[in-house]
Amino acid sequence: MKAKQLVPLILFVLLFGVFGYALLKMQSGEYNPREIPSVLIDKPVPEFTLSALSDPQKSVSRDDLQQEVTLFNVWASWCVACRQEHPILNQIAKQGVVPIYGLNYKDTRPAAQAWLNDLGNPYVESAFDEKGRVGIDWGVYGVPETFIVDKRGMIRLKHIGPVTREDWTNKLLPLIEKLKAEQG
Repeated sequence: MKAKQLVPLILFVLLFGVFGYALLKMQSGEYNPREIPSVLIDKPVPEFTLSALSDPQKSVSRDDLQQEVTLFNVWASWCVACRQEHPILNQIAKQGVVPIYGLNYKDTRPAAQAWLNDLGNPYVESAFDEKGRVGIDWGVYGVPETFIVDKRGMIRLKHIGPVTREDWTNKLLPLIEKLKAEQG
């Protein structure tokens, strides 16, 4: 066999090895292709001040997220996946384990307010980010996205996509409890 004939075979074996390795990592739970790392993990919450969705005369800012461990949920009334996760956020809010703040992203105030009136409001308050500029500072590229912020104002987790019961039970709640224990 000539060297030119071996090149495709060698490339195939290498590619097969890479895919096999990735599959093994996915099966063991060490790799999730849906998880996109955020450069903001263990960094301070971006500086922002926006009007509150409920009242344009009030504001929501970075300071609101620095008093205790909080959940910061980016949502919109036009988002189908946000509607899917909303009942879970309402349940979390009723449990009182962690305050939930929202970032209403690229929406209209009347549509967002109507959505919360119809489906329930799990948020202590939602910041109104009509143009999406604050969302960009948070590294948001789609909704919903949920962040856990510790009481020092450091981002500790970014969850992309709708929060499910399993996500809450297995991923978010354990981290929240750990942070509360560490930070008193």
